Amino acid sequence: MKKNKYKSIDLFAGIGGIRLGFEQTKRVKNIFSAEIDKYACETYNENFGEDPFCDVTKITDEELKNFPDFDILLAGFPCQAFSIAGRRGGFEDTRGTLFFDVARIIKAKKPKAFLLENVKGLTNHDKGKTLRTIINTLENDLGYSVHAQLLNAKDYGVPQKRERIYIVGFKKGEDGEEIDFEFPAPIKLKKKIKDIMEEEEVSSKYYLSDTYLNTLKKHKTRHEEKGNGFGYAVLKHTDIANTIVVGGMGKERNLLIDKRLTDFTPKTNIKGEINKEYIRKMTPREWARLQGFPDSFKIPVSDAQAYKQFGNSVSVPVIHAIAKAIIEKLDNLEKHNSKYEKKNIPLSKTDKEKIAV
Repeated sequence: MKKNKYKSIDLFAGIGGIRLGFEQTKRVKNIFSAEIDKYACETYNENFGEDPFCDVTKITDEELKNFPDFDILLAGFPCQAFSIAGRRGGFEDTRGTLFFDVARIIKAKKPKAFLLENVKGLTNHDKGKTLRTIINTLENDLGYSVHAQLLNAKDYGVPQKRERIYIVGFKKGEDGEEIDFEFPAPIKLKKKIKDIMEEEEVSSKYYLSDTYLNTLKKHKTRHEEKGNGFGYAVLKHTDIANTIVVGGMGKERNLLIDKRLTDFTPKTNIKGEINKEYIRKMTPREWARLQGFPDSFKIPVSDAQAYKQFGNSVSVPVIHAIAKAIIEKLDNLEKHNSKYEKKNIPLSKTDKEKIAV
């Protein structure tokens, strides 16, 4: 097969995790990217040599007419509620949301396939109405066979519990044939936290102060007495990580004991001293590894921005596995279609069923 056979566009691109997973197949070339966060754009540009700054909501319908053709649309769009006031819950009901712009581009350009990624909460967002509207729009208004499934990063080689919903679609055949699709099967997890840890001693700035550590312990005790859970957790090196998230308890849910620290001099303004239990946060590079980014992936931004970016990003190995399955399906569809186009033979019912598979 030819390399870079399929063209993709990368919407709500973040730092390019979805694009990376597809490009790792050596079969996909990205031709357009869109992201509005300036720091994410900085990281994206550093790694892909492109500044993806573009607000997709500002792309007009007239501009879409001259938009380059592409085969696969990629988008990790934000989750928003839709206003469904007695209507059937389709394309028009998504206006005012960022999904509407995804649907608008799909409607205008009719790509062969798409991959949409979102948080697990989309499955029950607004009592399930949001997801139903999305699928109804893609299937009935835009003419795609749609397949949605929750996948966990830990089932695809990454030592992190991270469930996300993935929505895959293929343009239906001329006679409205449905296109079947199977999500990639899970693989046996071999990596643990120890496999993503920094190789060398890390800076004392990642170690908690004794004051803050005591505060976390008190909060946990207080919540346990009330029968509540609390996000603070110190993990073993043989564990797998909890979901990394942006802000809140994102770092404190994945604390480590790392006894390699030799310099306890604080590098930042902290209350108290660096704790003597050797408890520290994971570094941005460790978060990158938890998301399956290669060590060659550059991190040009501050730690605060890096944590935000990797917490917002996707698990690259999951994307890569889905990408291979999508490409295999597109190859098979093209092979069957070419076979019958060359012979100019009408498709029988049996042949159509083969193509759908």
